[in-house]
Amino acid sequence: MRVRKIGTGRGLPDTRNGAGATSRRRFLVGAAVTGGLALGWAFLPRNYIPRLNLAPGEQALGAFLKIDRAGQIIIIVPQAELGQGVYTVLPQVLADELGADWRTIAVQPALSGPFYANTLLVKEWLEGPGLRATGAMGEHLLDDYARRNILVLTGGSTSLAMFRQSYREAGAAARALLCKAAAARWDVAWESCDIMDGLVTDGTRTLRIGELVDEAVGFDVPSPLPLRPEREGDNRLIGTDAPRIDLPAKIDGSANFAADIRLPDMVFAAIRQGPVGALRLKGFDEQAARKVIGVLDVIAQDEWVAVTATNWWAANQALGRLDPVFETAGPPLNDIAILNALKATMGGGEGGRFFARGDLSAVFEKARIVSATYSVAPALHLCLEPMAVTARVSDAGAELWMPSQAPGLAVRAVADALGFAEDAVTLYPLFAGGSFGRKMEVDAAVQAALIARAAKAPVQLQWSRSEDIIHDRPRPPALAKMSAKLGRGGVIEGMLAKVAAPSALAQLWRRIGHGENVLTAIESTATTADHLAVSGLDTPYNITNYAVDHHPAKIALPTGRWRSNADHYSAFFRESFIDEVAEQAGVEPMSFRIQMLGGNPRLAHCLTTVAALGEWQGGMPGSGQGIACHTMAGASIAVLVRASLDGGRIRVPQIVAAVNCGAPVNPDIVRQQIEGGLIFGIAAALGGAGHYEGGMPTALQLGEMNLPRLADIGTVTVELIAAQEDQAGVGEIGVPAVAPALAGALHTLTGRRWRSLPFDREEG
Repeated sequence: MRVRKIGTGRGLPDTRNGAGATSRRRFLVGAAVTGGLALGWAFLPRNYIPRLNLAPGEQALGAFLKIDRAGQIIIIVPQAELGQGVYTVLPQVLADELGADWRTIAVQPALSGPFYANTLLVKEWLEGPGLRATGAMGEHLLDDYARRNILVLTGGSTSLAMFRQSYREAGAAARALLCKAAAARWDVAWESCDIMDGLVTDGTRTLRIGELVDEAVGFDVPSPLPLRPEREGDNRLIGTDAPRIDLPAKIDGSANFAADIRLPDMVFAAIRQGPVGALRLKGFDEQAARKVIGVLDVIAQDEWVAVTATNWWAANQALGRLDPVFETAGPPLNDIAILNALKATMGGGEGGRFFARGDLSAVFEKARIVSATYSVAPALHLCLEPMAVTARVSDAGAELWMPSQAPGLAVRAVADALGFAEDAVTLYPLFAGGSFGRKMEVDAAVQAALIARAAKAPVQLQWSRSEDIIHDRPRPPALAKMSAKLGRGGVIEGMLAKVAAPSALAQLWRRIGHGENVLTAIESTATTADHLAVSGLDTPYNITNYAVDHHPAKIALPTGRWRSNADHYSAFFRESFIDEVAEQAGVEPMSFRIQMLGGNPRLAHCLTTVAALGEWQGGMPGSGQGIACHTMAGASIAVLVRASLDGGRIRVPQIVAAVNCGAPVNPDIVRQQIEGGLIFGIAAALGGAGHYEGGMPTALQLGEMNLPRLADIGTVTVELIAAQEDQAGVGEIGVPAVAPALAGALHTLTGRRWRSLPFDREEG
């Protein structure tokens, strides 16, 4: 098993091998576009043809699959491999449907094209009340918008949900074509043939897939497609712990990350962009920088200055001597200013109301209300791999080697910056050394391209760790006031969540979708309430009268996508408050939740399971245990945390999670993702925050971020609850419930409530 590397040449073939080939494949390509077989290639614009590069002996069977004469099956994956296992899970779906031998599977990242648009994420991101009101027409408009704008996006736990059916159909179509080719040789009905373990058979004879592929492309795809019954039968790949395809290359060092690329005559670049809120570059000491051995040039733009050199260390050292000075907008950013802005927004009038049901005003009128206020600091991404791009620019076009969650938008941004047509820019997707939403941004791609053009040589731009932290686009800070009316028997009769936070995802879209700079994007989203800024607060509990208000806040810090986005702070606000209301009602925390989950048996099952596995003691004082739950992207999770205090340092000896995410395609990868999410959530609860003073983060290295160490974390147990539904996305579900569970655990140890994230600066 291996990952195929895309070549560096231009002029990639488009798989059109004459009019006859176009006719034979039109249904396959139509399936790739529509997720079904209704739309043929003949009705699509010419630029919708997939850009698949074919090596000698390879045949393309649609937009997702190539097979060579040696029998290697090369699966095309448009989603970025960020460590979430998408290079394994999507191929596993196709290989299962095809009947392939897993040892013959390779993966090739797709070049951007309309076939690979993630319409599901686009709808989640851009669909508002106006489009929802138009029903099917609104969905069609968003689908068309996504494809025409080549919105190839990775994020939101949507990869499997978006592409599972397309990969099933691609595998079934290829199986049918190969069976037809074998049947023609054997003079039998093709329906009597099948493929098992990579061999085409009619029950008595066998042929290898590679022996048939040249003949297979000459047949027509049957309609309807002969899809296998899912999760049934022997010798199936679905539901097995198939080995990860990306793992061997990452272990032996052969995997290419952005900083691994080497091109002839390549130079290295480091960059400085000033403090948060920098408007423009005012000046620098070029002569001092040029005294560093290896420095080649100093390249300045309005918003940044870069140094090119024969090695990156020299370039970065020269930046220090360059001592650039920037003009900033307004007073320097600091934590107090952020908190004051959130408080002013919360008290400044009515917010946008979302998830409203019942008559909350009638319930709250003249009632005794339980309330609490919570806050979260900006949450940084802190990927192990800082932003890095390798670029080569000529008069004819540009090439980029980089990880990207939005490659089509990165291409557009680079084309606009260089004055090229979009089809003159090619992006070669690479593995990401961590992302969590950070690689959705396009600024580093534009910088690398501009530096490469000025240098007249290929350039590898690498941000330093401090630059990566200063110019992160974190999950936004937020302030919440939670209020509830308790009735008889400890029943919540009404609840209101008021949240002040920037509209981070709208802000990100203004940057990458509309090309606005960070300050303009902040201004254009400053007064618009957004349901995505309070996602996750549509409570799973049966509370008759309930509402969520979003108060859009304007702060000078640009914000963006982050693992679980607003669901992270939403779960912290809601679940922490549920613990406090349970205490007011005199009911232990788990039972208090269970009594409100009559309409959500999946989540109730998760809670009872995690309580049993973690030996829940009822949240009694001194137990060090906390419990919380959440639903997201079709998955449900309950988390039990056991905490301890060691000389004031918070440790987490035990984490237990029970998850219902449907029937896993690859159970081991599901566990990996949830385990990673749990640790990510602990890191965000203990540190990893952006604290600011004078327009700069107060910590510029990972060692200063109070991140948990191996000695701080004990056993991590993930229980997957059996289910029959298709697997939901699991890349983010592990994150949100951890912080409130830890807060509850710390309450049992200290007797006080922990209402501010991260807990590294909690004052009680």
